[in-house]
Formats: sequence, structure tokens, C-alpha cells
Amino acid sequence: MMLVILSPIVISSFLHRSNFRPDHTVNYGELLEVRPLQGEATNLTDNTIFRIRQLKGTWNLLIIDSGKCEEYCQEKLYTLRQVRLAQHVDKDKVQRVWLINDDIRPDQETIDKFKGTRLVLANGKDLLKEFPAENKREDHIYVVDPMGNLMMRYPRNADPRKMVGDLKRLLKLSHLEH
Repeated sequence: MMLVILSPIVISSFLHRSNFRPDHTVNYGELLEVRPLQGEATNLTDNTIFRIRQLKGTWNLLIIDSGKCEEYCQEKLYTLRQVRLAQHVDKDKVQRVWLINDDIRPDQETIDKFKGTRLVLANGKDLLKEFPAENKREDHIYVVDPMGNLMMRYPRNADPRKMVGDLKRLLKLSHLEH
């Protein structure tokens, strides 16, 4: 009887000590070493200081791109909007953030088209250095958790359906109250 009771503890201890990692995970996005984001930038809409604490309390889908926002940038903004909307009743637990990495202000048509996206001027700010990239930061869509920690990124041309699945799981497991 004691063997049955203690076996899960012994097995899990062994796996932990041997640094066992499964070959396959259920998430589509690449899990990053979780760490709190630091740094400041400027909110484009009201020209106030943007602080990471403004992201706390919601899950955040974040892109980094030029204010010029060419085709791939537009695709990412569209993906962010659709992935958020696909969360249905939980969509208010997700916000979209665009860190603008240059001094170009997005045109009004783009701002209107993706209304609800938080626009943050981050050119020359340390905040941009917080986001790891394989090639370019502009290639990725990042996920920031409700505590302000960078925790996941998606590759260039990420599959929105798989992103929806990841976010649904995160929202289900996080039990955020609104």
C-alpha cells in the first residue's frame, strides 16, 4: 500500500532531478524563460508615459514594428485582432499592444482599422531590448502574462488557429476575474 502512495512522489522527484523534459508539448508558441518586463515608453494616444504595469491584469498579444506598418505588420495586427475575438466571452481578458520601434506615426487609416490596439512609441527605449528574437523582433508575436512577464512568442507567419488554442488554454488555466 505504501508503494502505491509513494510511487508518484518518487517518480516525479527522479524526473525532476534528471532534468527530464518531454519531447512534445501542447503549446504551439515557443515558451520563453519567464521574466518580468522592465522599461518605459510613450502611449501614442495621449503622449503619457507607458509603464509595464499598464499591461497587468490582462493577457497581452504584442507586436514590435514600424509605424509605417507595411504588409506583414498589417497581417500581424489582423491576426492579433482575430485571435482576441476568437476568445468570445473571454476577449476582454486579452489586449493587443503594438510597440512602434521608430519615429513614424501610424497613419489614421491603420489606427482606425485596428482600433482597440494600444499604440506605444518605443523607439530608442530599453523596453525593446527585453524581447528576444531569432532574427528580428518584427518577425514575432509575443505574449505577456497578466503579471507583466514575457512568457511566449510565435514565429513569423504564425498559424492563428493554433494561437487561439494556446490562448484559450492560458485563459482557462489563469482564472482571471473581470
